[in-house]
Amino acid sequence: MAGSGPFVADLRAESDDLDALVAPLDAADWATVTPAPGWTIAHQIGHLLWTDRVSLLSVTDEPAFNDVLAGAAADPGGFVDAGAEELAAIAPAELLADWRDTRARLHEALLEVADGRKLPWFGPPMSATSMATARLMETWAHGLDVADALGVTRPATARLRSIAHIGVRARDYAYVVNNLTPPSEQFYVELRAPGGDIWTWGPPDAAQRVTGSAEDFCFLVTQRRALRALDVTAVGEDAQRWLGIAQAFAGPPGAGR
Repeated sequence: MAGSGPFVADLRAESDDLDALVAPLDAADWATVTPAPGWTIAHQIGHLLWTDRVSLLSVTDEPAFNDVLAGAAADPGGFVDAGAEELAAIAPAELLADWRDTRARLHEALLEVADGRKLPWFGPPMSATSMATARLMETWAHGLDVADALGVTRPATARLRSIAHIGVRARDYAYVVNNLTPPSEQFYVELRAPGGDIWTWGPPDAAQRVTGSAEDFCFLVTQRRALRALDVTAVGEDAQRWLGIAQAFAGPPGAGR
């Protein structure tokens, strides 16, 4: 249980930062279009609420989660948009209050997950720590969509490390979901953290290498910015290909923002 604590704290902080961004908005502002086609700010928060609800079911009511999973299998291309659309229609004050309550219950539930327990999900089952970091990644990415819609630049934080870690760990998945064979050799990834530290993954002597800004790498793997606009570079043909397909999220490759 203790192991997930710092990651849940990061998730809570990321959620609170986004909350502070949307809380002062009036109803008209909630209808502002974001970079996600067809999605307003209300859709973005509705999506986070929907996913937090489902995550909470995974922790507290596995049979109910399995029902959601069956519904998703029946409509794999539309269930995410349908959930966001339904919740975006709620009055902004009610939507925000529901998100606050649901995410608080999720955070507390994650802290109570027993060590070694795997939580069911749409992909492979995951630990409480993995679920917390996955929720952090999605909250940050959708929060970026909201910030972009409002013309706000959010400061980078050390919480990006977990997002970058997911992006690195998802390397082979990105190849598979694009119908490509993952490389057999490991890559070396070296990123400059917001505070000036260096974060690394993989063997330092690897021939295939990726270096650059940690924030820009997170922009890349969440597909929120185009590679050409980012301070992320690759050495090696395989590493260069990876940067063109990298994603930290489950599901089919996106079109990017």
